[in-house]
Amino acid sequence: KKNNINNNTKEESKYIDNKSNCVTRYFQHSDMNEEMRTEAIEMSITACEKYSSNYEQAARVIKETMDKKFGIYWHVVVGEGFGFEVSYETKNILYLFFGGNLAILLWKCS
Repeated sequence: KKNNINNNTKEESKYIDNKSNCVTRYFQHSDMNEEMRTEAIEMSITACEKYSSNYEQAARVIKETMDKKFGIYWHVVVGEGFGFEVSYETKNILYLFFGGNLAILLWKCS
């Protein structure tokens, strides 16, 4: 089953960086199960911190990791100031803001 989403649905959450013990607030929408969502959030934030000056590389790393871990056909956008409307497989989308204006969108669509 495929669903549609746009960037108007948000829910506030927190991420605790275990290295610095910093709490970062982010907004998210996701219909992933809790285990997949937690792993995807942690992996996405790590990639964006590591490649903070290269969003394309961060997106590539996230996509490749999601493809290996959760099956192929993942799509990833990392950036600032973009809008979207996507069709996706149920239980396979994550949209979050991290560190202020940085948006990360992951979805699976075969």
